[in-house]
Amino acid sequence: MQATNTSNPAYFHKVVDCQWACPAHTPVPEYIRLIGQGRYSDAYMVNWVSNVFPGILGRTCDRPCEPACRRGRVEENNRTQAEPVAICRLKRVAADHKDDVSARMPTVAAFNGKRIACVGAGPSSLTVARDLAPLGYEVTVFDSEAKAGGFMRSQIPRFRLPESVIDEETGYILNMGVRFRGGERVSSMRALLAQNFDAVFVGCGAPRGRELDVPGRQDAAAHIHIGIEWLANVSFGHITSVGERVIVLGGGNTAMDCCRSARRLGGKDVKVVVRSGFEEMKASPWEKEDAQHEGIPILNYHVPKSVEHLNGKLTGMTFEIVRAEYDAKGRRSLIPTGEPDVLLECDTVLVAIGQENAFPWIEPDCGIAFDTWGLPVLGEGTFQSTLPKVFFGGDAAYGPKNIITAVAHGHEAAVSIDRLLNGEDVTLRPPPRTHLLSQKMGIHEWSYHNDVSNDTRFAVPWAKADVALSSIKLEVELGFDAATAFKEASRCLNCDVQTVFNRGTCIECDACMDICPMDCISFTTNGDEAELRTRLKAPAQHTAQAMYVSAELKTGRILVKDEDVCLHCGLCAERCPTGAWDMQKFLLNTTQAGPHCRDSKPKPSTSAAKETA
Repeated sequence: MQATNTSNPAYFHKVVDCQWACPAHTPVPEYIRLIGQGRYSDAYMVNWVSNVFPGILGRTCDRPCEPACRRGRVEENNRTQAEPVAICRLKRVAADHKDDVSARMPTVAAFNGKRIACVGAGPSSLTVARDLAPLGYEVTVFDSEAKAGGFMRSQIPRFRLPESVIDEETGYILNMGVRFRGGERVSSMRALLAQNFDAVFVGCGAPRGRELDVPGRQDAAAHIHIGIEWLANVSFGHITSVGERVIVLGGGNTAMDCCRSARRLGGKDVKVVVRSGFEEMKASPWEKEDAQHEGIPILNYHVPKSVEHLNGKLTGMTFEIVRAEYDAKGRRSLIPTGEPDVLLECDTVLVAIGQENAFPWIEPDCGIAFDTWGLPVLGEGTFQSTLPKVFFGGDAAYGPKNIITAVAHGHEAAVSIDRLLNGEDVTLRPPPRTHLLSQKMGIHEWSYHNDVSNDTRFAVPWAKADVALSSIKLEVELGFDAATAFKEASRCLNCDVQTVFNRGTCIECDACMDICPMDCISFTTNGDEAELRTRLKAPAQHTAQAMYVSAELKTGRILVKDEDVCLHCGLCAERCPTGAWDMQKFLLNTTQAGPHCRDSKPKPSTSAAKETA
């Protein structure tokens, strides 16, 4: 193997598994340490720079960071159920416990003469506005609803996400001088372009729910609702009740929100019915758990066959029972089992079987190309359409995903817009800014808390079931208090504090190898990676994570460290008699719109976001 190139920012970035997995690359260990120190406002602002909506995402994020968390892997052999750090819920702690941060928001530069239109007021559009408005761009956000937030406001139930949190975090953006034109639906791209905007960002989401095409659907249409439309009507108070017997079709997060909302609106017998197996459902594991916790059964391998009705009044649905079979390439087929069809009686059906993009307002001849799936043809990584001044992001770009992905799209699209309007090539993406800083404060003292906690993951307290199910607006999860937040934050392994090796001062005494509690350090002869992984002190079996490999040492051996299970405890650095190991904090900030993203970088203006920690 070749020696590791630690000057490549991607190497240490990937070691911080949680940040690497986050679409917006939020510096997770950085803000978790701040929470552990009680510096909630600082933690909030570190979040805000990257993910824009800490309070919203602290309640609703799909948590791609948590499956990546190394804590879960290092506990695999020590716990009956190894679990990652509760990263998402710690994010909420920063939002819930912070002080007033209004004064810490970016100041707005003088108008630079450029005007931007954002279609839709969801997370991607608001991120574009957040990034560009402080730079002096005049940003106008159009939305058909009276208040900003997009699907965060219309489709996520209030018992998961209080409206006050949405108002606060969208307000930070709108208060930067963003022009919000609520209640104004954009019905024509040609008409919008005629208003002479310098750039247009389309972040209108995937607004159309997929239909159910089975016999009887239209005959009982009054009692069958598309899930995302039904949730929006519930959110805005147009629907306040539901039938006692409810069937929810679909296995995604929208279906989980529908069934839990139905329970709170009077549904006494609420069932979720899916075509797939339970493990194949697209809903996040915790969303399924929450639904089952509230007494909602999930019936799998049931394929809708027909809607039963009596003179237009819905009476039930018939389902065919199937099983899954897989071919040699892993492709699934649903095969009828031959069992009798199942009739489930119901008064209401909520259809949550997927969402589709719909752009009836974009004229075919305006220069924007779409693929066979109805999605815009975009430049890779730039989010620029075939009409150069028009950009897409969020669900409108690549189909339904989640809030944090929409935020990441918004950041990248804002960089593209800023470069375009400064006469620069949008395909050239600026590298992130990185920093390595030693944490040494003394011979055996570090500036971070390096004792490894033995605590298991702490559960977030819930409101009592009878109280929680009595109101559609009462928040179910209560959040961590300060004491529990401190203990949960202490479970973080500080993966951004890197073990950095200095080959020149190593005397090959093997002391670091002896003291390592995870046996992740080895001194051995070189070889091919696959073979070398098998003969380390502890075989490195997780090939998705890199190994830290030194150049050849004086004896001809090399040092190899398995990054996958390192605790970042610093014992190797404390034990080393020559200081060949050091603990250095790696901080990565992805480049956002502004002077740092451009080829010619002028002196940063006072409009840049304030340093927070």
